[in-house]
Amino acid sequence: MAPRDSVGAERNTVGRAHTTMVVELVLTLLLALALALATAGLTQARRPRAHEASKGTVSVVYAGSLENLMENAFGPSFQNATGYAFRGYGGGSTEDASEIKGGVRVADVFVSASAAADKALEGAANGSWVSWYSTFAASQLVLGYDPHTSFGRELAHGKPWYQVLTQSGVLVGRTDPMLDPKGVLTVEAIDNAAAKLHDPALARSLESFSTYPETALVGRLQSGQLDAGFFYAAEAAAAHIPTVSLRPAYKYALYTVAIVNRDPDPSAATAFVKYMLSAKGARVLKREGLQATPPKFSGDRAAVPHSLRAAVGAR
Repeated sequence: MAPRDSVGAERNTVGRAHTTMVVELVLTLLLALALALATAGLTQARRPRAHEASKGTVSVVYAGSLENLMENAFGPSFQNATGYAFRGYGGGSTEDASEIKGGVRVADVFVSASAAADKALEGAANGSWVSWYSTFAASQLVLGYDPHTSFGRELAHGKPWYQVLTQSGVLVGRTDPMLDPKGVLTVEAIDNAAAKLHDPALARSLESFSTYPETALVGRLQSGQLDAGFFYAAEAAAAHIPTVSLRPAYKYALYTVAIVNRDPDPSAATAFVKYMLSAKGARVLKREGLQATPPKFSGDRAAVPHSLRAAVGAR
């Protein structure tokens, strides 16, 4: 049996060792916490929060065919160039107009693939949501296809599109003409080509084409659910979808931009339209496959902000 003094010494030694371990552990945790806070502070310093860095936020309701351009190219470019934040929503232009009119979507700016959608928002009977609009870009309607399917391979090897689309079993997608101008152009292109080619089978084939929301059609094709679909050249190029021309028919979207009345942030709206119609904005549009066009103004010139009148053609 160990002497009492020896046992006490052992206990004191163990106690001191335990205390030392606790102190070291606490110091280690405090050091780790300090480093974490310092790193977080450095990160915040390098990457300020959006609401701190931004002058405001522009809310843009746009044609679904511009989703990739708006979210991945133009929106970020606008933010970097102006200091305003960008928030967007894409859908069929006709449907977009209905949602703005119904108060479902709150927008500063409306970017449409057809002037008809803007006209649906003009005048007291339509709520006077839009007083003017201006065209700024165009994109041709084309047939996109999946080169991994048998029908897609036929298109890739040069078989005329109107012959491929009239074959049994081919799966073709389009948008609803009641919701989207592209759906209207698709119907017009099929009817026009069928008349020129004297091909009633092509006219009848339209009834077998499935309709999808504009923002879903690209995904349907890319996932192998469709052999082909009707797209604008710009959106097909952005999604790396191979295409063929719809000759002898020729249809194209003419994109418009308008500031929405009663918009939450007028200064952000003006900045967005000014950037879209600037030389730098035009370069972004061209890089993403859109063909810039001279602005063609329609509407009430007096309603256009003075700083935008030259840019939108409202002199």
